[in-house]
Amino acid sequence: MAKKEPIWLKVIRILLGCLFIFSSFTKAIDPVGFGVTMNDYFVSFHMGFLHPLALFAAVVAIMCEFVLGCMLLFRVKVQWAAWGYLLFMTFFFFLTMWLAIAEQLELKGIHYFGVVKDCGCFGDVIEMSNMQTFLKNVVIIIPTLIFFFNRKKVKDCRLTELGQWLCVAIFAAISVGFQLYVIRHLPFIGKSDWNKGKDVSVFVAQPAQKEVVFVYKNNASGEEVKLTQDELMAQDDAFYENNEYVDREDKVVKEAVKAKIDGFNMLDENGADHAPDYFAKDREGEVYILYVHNLSEAKEKGMQKALTLAKACQDKGVDFVGITNSSEEDIAAFVEEYGIEFPIYYNPINPITGPFMVRDAIRSNPGIILLDKGVVKEKWAWRDFPEGM
Repeated sequence: MAKKEPIWLKVIRILLGCLFIFSSFTKAIDPVGFGVTMNDYFVSFHMGFLHPLALFAAVVAIMCEFVLGCMLLFRVKVQWAAWGYLLFMTFFFFLTMWLAIAEQLELKGIHYFGVVKDCGCFGDVIEMSNMQTFLKNVVIIIPTLIFFFNRKKVKDCRLTELGQWLCVAIFAAISVGFQLYVIRHLPFIGKSDWNKGKDVSVFVAQPAQKEVVFVYKNNASGEEVKLTQDELMAQDDAFYENNEYVDREDKVVKEAVKAKIDGFNMLDENGADHAPDYFAKDREGEVYILYVHNLSEAKEKGMQKALTLAKACQDKGVDFVGITNSSEEDIAAFVEEYGIEFPIYYNPINPITGPFMVRDAIRSNPGIILLDKGVVKEKWAWRDFPEGM
């Protein structure tokens, strides 16, 4: 008769399984975002040539984590799961140890490595520094080793060999299927600053609004009167005969507002920033903003749908504009290729430190965000673009 699994070992197994399932879920709700993190790792380790594989690598990593968690939780191929968990944790233990050390060296000014600041272990749900991540892995590696060296005390579930491998395949299919749905559409949960209902006007600096006031003095009484430009234009000739111009003053009607994060601009070819116009809280009318992080990677079907919606907006007098991180030369070529009639603005970024607001605003290339008075009213991945208004 097979020995029963010790309670203490069962607790470790269940906790480790649930941890991996939870960790995979926090990333699966936004696999594109984790793909961005993977790409940041590639750049940090001077492997930028792997950029095309970033999203694929993210999906596979999330799938493996989910499958291993389920295998442990449901006692499916336990020996395989124990080895997979050990290899997974060992790799990330040493990776995060290096990141923690490198980050400290950067902070002390000893050497700059360009390390990724957030490992993305729990997606955007739980943000952790490299040191916090390493300490977390120090804690997790202990029960991982305990379980690995006691793995033979845990028996597989009562399924045939084929049945267990079929379970593994089902676990993988669930993870990949879920991720593909999110990739094709948009994350439906998360804490993005660009979620529906969020006030994104805070990301755009608003210049102070000034009003010119003209000062005139009455010729008879010497009394001064102050008039705005509109009020002055409404005066008749008698006013100018009886009053003498003295001075003009600039009156601040609305104080300047500093952006929550510097770096979100919508620059035209002359360098003028149009972001304050479209993101203003007191703006009249909605505006559709087409986000195309990288013009060369924009889906053609998505752009065709965007052009249809832009035409509908134009017919109804609703603003439709675009924004991209691609260069002005790329914008000019893109406009010519698609025959675009709406303006596409340029948002400059630092490729290492960001901020990557165009990329992070919407997990689709292209994607559209509908703004109303600086608040996200709706957002769509290109597959879900509305055909009209």
